[in-house]
Amino acid sequence: MNEGKKNILVVDDEKGVRESIKMTLKDRYLITEAHTGHSAISKMLKEPIDLVLLDLNLPDTNGIKVLKELKRIDESVNVIMITADNAVKTAVQAMKLGAYDYITKPFNIDELIQLVAKAIEKTSIQKENIYLRASAVKEGFKIIGKSPKIKEVIDFIEDVAKSSSTVLISGETGVGKELVARQIHKNSLRSKKLFVPVNCAAIPENLLESELFGHEKGAFTGAMDRYIGKFEIASGGTLFLDEVGTLPNAMQAKLLRVLQDKTIERLGAEKPIPVDIRIISATNLDLKKEVEDGKFREDLYYRLNVIPIHVPALRERKEDIPLLADHFIKKYSSALGKTISGFSQEAIKTLVAYNWPGNIRELENLVERLVVLGKGSVINREDLPREVSNNRSSATGTQIQYKSLKEATLAFEKDFIDNIIAKTGGNKVQAAKLLGVHRNTLSQREKRLNK
Repeated sequence: MNEGKKNILVVDDEKGVRESIKMTLKDRYLITEAHTGHSAISKMLKEPIDLVLLDLNLPDTNGIKVLKELKRIDESVNVIMITADNAVKTAVQAMKLGAYDYITKPFNIDELIQLVAKAIEKTSIQKENIYLRASAVKEGFKIIGKSPKIKEVIDFIEDVAKSSSTVLISGETGVGKELVARQIHKNSLRSKKLFVPVNCAAIPENLLESELFGHEKGAFTGAMDRYIGKFEIASGGTLFLDEVGTLPNAMQAKLLRVLQDKTIERLGAEKPIPVDIRIISATNLDLKKEVEDGKFREDLYYRLNVIPIHVPALRERKEDIPLLADHFIKKYSSALGKTISGFSQEAIKTLVAYNWPGNIRELENLVERLVVLGKGSVINREDLPREVSNNRSSATGTQIQYKSLKEATLAFEKDFIDNIIAKTGGNKVQAAKLLGVHRNTLSQREKRLNK
């Protein structure tokens, strides 16, 4: 089985040396051979290489020139120089030019195995760092709640975490689907590897394939360097595809192929790359209906939906609202240097009575806003915004009396805009589109209505 094996390019004009290295390493790695410098460069351009063992003396050129060219093609690739005892100075020079290390002929088998293992490990760390620099990983996350519905989700996570089966998480926007995915990864056998989230709806369609699968240098106009895609970065760990229902048809077909073959192809590459990942997807759509309407592939749906998990809306687990509100108060009070200790009983009753169309994300955004604007040590009912405390969702059910039609109209407009913003998870650009106004117009109306 070659699944998940790293690919090592062995460059040496001596067939005996190449065969010796291959016999030593073939059980652990894929071995690609080249007998000249030019053939090594050609192979580097055509297929993914994780490590190069490069002889200093080649029939068509010298190893130093080949090293420079290989590093120009892929700066992150590690190169171990192979040299005779009388050329150690040249090998040291190669290390100054970017070689990882060197080994002398005739080499010790155990030394070779250890050196290769260390270089491969460094390559893996470098790939992880590429991701970590580009995307901050959330730490300290946990699912908060004591309601029967959320306890059922937590128990289910424990049951499914240890498998490698694909998981499809469903639920409304803002219920915490990514949090559930992270918890599955944290409890899995892959927890020491990366959790890589991808918001499928946030990436332009023309960039989606490159973002997921990567591309080679020169694969298209503007591809100035090799780019490692999210699938390759996540190899060994978990890839989280959020809003998977928004994937275009062409990308659905490519994702199905990855699930079937467990390989990906960078744009511009000539050889598939094996990947070992667990895919967790999430959607706020009814994917079964999307299949019936011809908008989502049925075969892909069944591949993703091996283990379904539904995350309940916040209005279905109202006993968790006080716990969540307290958690967010502590979080933002600490972060903002405030001394707000919590909510009054009337405020908590009002929060519990509200239906939370934006779910936990709406609650968190509200608490952050209240902490920022808060002047006292406790948040009272009168501090809550009108959309939360009005007659449609208040704890008391008292009818609000307006002095004029203008006042009632402005109150309705504020409630309507606030609810749309909540439904988009606080995304003002998306909210403006739903309201049919420009983003600047929305900002101006918010300022006018909040006076």
